[in-house]
Formats: sequence, structure tokens, C-alpha cells
Amino acid sequence: MTNGFHTIAIHGGYDYLDNHDAATPPIYQSAAFDMESAARGDRLAAGEEQGFSYSRVANPTVDVLEKRLAQLEGGDDAVAVASGMAAVSFALLCAAEGGGRIISPTNLYGASVDAMETFFPQFGVHTDFVKDINNLDEVESKIGPDTRAIFAESVANPSTEITDVEALADLAHRHGIPLIIDNTVPTPYLFRPIEFGADVVVHSTTKGITGHGNALGGVIVDAGHFDWAAGRHPQFTRKELVVSDERNGVWRSFADTFGPKAYIRRVRIKYVRTFGAVQAPFNAYLQLVGLETLSEREKREVATATAIAEHLKTQPHVLKVNYSGLGDTEQRDLVAKYYPNGVGTILSFLIDGNEEHVRRLLDSTRVFSYIPNIGDSRSLIVDPARITHREVPEEYRLRAGVTDNLIRLSIGLEDPEDLIADLDQALATAFAE
Repeated sequence: MTNGFHTIAIHGGYDYLDNHDAATPPIYQSAAFDMESAARGDRLAAGEEQGFSYSRVANPTVDVLEKRLAQLEGGDDAVAVASGMAAVSFALLCAAEGGGRIISPTNLYGASVDAMETFFPQFGVHTDFVKDINNLDEVESKIGPDTRAIFAESVANPSTEITDVEALADLAHRHGIPLIIDNTVPTPYLFRPIEFGADVVVHSTTKGITGHGNALGGVIVDAGHFDWAAGRHPQFTRKELVVSDERNGVWRSFADTFGPKAYIRRVRIKYVRTFGAVQAPFNAYLQLVGLETLSEREKREVATATAIAEHLKTQPHVLKVNYSGLGDTEQRDLVAKYYPNGVGTILSFLIDGNEEHVRRLLDSTRVFSYIPNIGDSRSLIVDPARITHREVPEEYRLRAGVTDNLIRLSIGLEDPEDLIADLDQALATAFAE
């Protein structure tokens, strides 16, 4: 087998010889698995042997998805979870648990900002927000002895602003800090952050990876090259019973037991197993099916998104179009460097009306669906300030350009002419006297 993206998307992580010659990965709809012997059960429970015993920890269908996504992202290992927010939460808490701090911009998906602003502090994890994640001086000024990670979206939702991942990774690594990137918007087809120095990549696989709006999921991919035992992350060198042999007086840490895999194994053993945000095998199956057409969907949807963005720039009542893929912003060099095949399938635009105009526009679309998702094969429309970013403090929302007259689009697989006509008639209806 080659290492080509399209080949991996169809074949990666799966061996039909291990699955009764099934051409596609079976759905292992089983809560638990026979451990075969007491000795093997003990090894499985101790993490000394990889295998399946209980689906809250690992499941064969989910395992294929994890391996395939790790290969597509160029990572070493992955853990799939129940949703994108579970992926973001587990990835950040695992890095910063015990009183650590995270550095992050505010131009993120609303639930991510809310988690870091109001919820993580209840667990002793705090965030130092910066105005511009690409302002390395500003980012560096926030680094302190308890900084445990830097977090950003590769392409911000809904502004489509691009993070300079390579420069940010270099800065993080000079200070012994991992860089965690949410790569949901571009998907690994358009961008692979690990190739530019990211240490951990997360996705809401609900979005472009699944691509059909029919399954929730998330994934955490570990590049496998960050030294979690270097000193900033004491949770990895602390002796823990779950990976030790108390009866024989053998005490180990995650770093002792798993070496460079300490982070991703801690995500699985301490977070997925304990908090229980488990990826369902049927959802994993739907995501595997979606992955097979990821590249073809992204090509078409990016082309349509570009055409729609260009069209909206010419329309009356449209004040501004946010789509960095047009290459008409100060980030054009970053677009050329990181996104030669496009920045993704979402864009947003400002209209020169008030909230009533926004409501009338939203209620007038016939092809676009009013749905708070992205990456679907259907084209979607939403008002972020009221829906996806409702819980974000006003200061952060306005800084990210999420005003009451902002509208976000997620472009699907419909004919671009039909989508453009739908937007035109909706705009006309919204501003009709």
C-alpha cells in the first residue's frame, strides 16, 4: 500500500484478514470482549498489552477510525471520543491538569471559549487569552512557569483567520510547551498541522470528516514527538496506581510505562475511561464511510465556497466577506504557504442591516438550512452571535468580528448556481420595503 492520502482514507488502519474478510470495517456493537485468560486480562487492565476488553476504553470499530485519522494527520496515535468538544476538553485538560495555564486566542468556536473562560477554572485550569495568536511577542509575554500548552484553531471559526502554525510551534518549543491545534475547519485533506510542528491535533469529526451531518464524534491525534516528562507536566511523571502493580510493589508513572505515548495513553486511560465520553462504534462506522470521500467533497465544496465568496463581495447590503481563501487579506502569504488547495468550506459575511434583517434573511433561504453545524454535504446558514457564539463574552465576540449582523455559511455539495440564487433572493427579501 502507498502512503497517498486517498489510499489511506479508504484503507488505513484496517486489515480484512483480522475481520473475517469483511471488505469494510464491521460495526462491533459490543459493550465488552472476552479477555481469553486471567493472565491476559491482567495485562490488558494494566495497559501492558493492547487489545479490547470494554468498549468504554477501546473498541475494534473505533480503533480503525483512530488509526486511519492518525495516519491522515501524520500522527503517531489517536483517541476518538464522543464529540468535538470532548476532544478539545480532554486534550487541554490532560495537558494542563493540576493547576496549569493555557494560552489561546479568543477567535475560536464559542463553546471552546466558554469552556476555557468559565468552566476549566473550576478544575484549576486557567487560560491567558491573547488578541492575536500570530503576534508572537504577545504570546511570549503570557508564558510563565505554569504554562502547559498553547491552543489555537488552524482556521478560525467563523472569521477564517489563519494561524501561523510553524512560527507558533517554534516559539512553543523554545519554552518546552506543546502546541495543540484544532484542525476541524480545513480537515487533514487541506492542512496537516503536525507537518509544521504541532504536537497534538484535535477535530470535531462531526464536521467535514464525517461530512453528512449524521454522526457526532471527535478525535485527539498525538504527533508522538513532544517530551511530556521534561518537567512542565508533572502529571506524566507522578506514580499512579492505574499503571502500577501495587501487589508486587512496582510503581510506575505514565512516562515510565508508555514513554513517548504517555500523553495519548493518559487521554485514553484517565479521561475517556473515567469521564466516559466514548465514541460509539456505529458513529465510528459512519465517520469511516465519510472519510472515504473526504478529498472529493472538500475539492467541490472549496470551489463552491470560493465562488460564493466572490459573488457576495459584489452584492448590495453586503459590507464585508470573511474568507481568507480569496487571498485578498494580509494573510495571503500564509494562505499560499499552508493552504494551496483552499482554507475550507465555511465563510461569513456582514450585512448593513439590523437583527431584523438578519432574521428575515435566515428565514428566507430555501436551499440553505438554518443549522448550527459545519462540514455537512448540505449547505448551512446561521447567525453566530445568537447561536454558536452566544456564550462568548461581548468583548471577545466583537474582537473576533462576531457581531449581530454577521452571517456564517457552511458550503455543501449542491450546485453553486442554486446556492448563489438562494442567497440573492434571501438578501432581496430581507431588505425589501
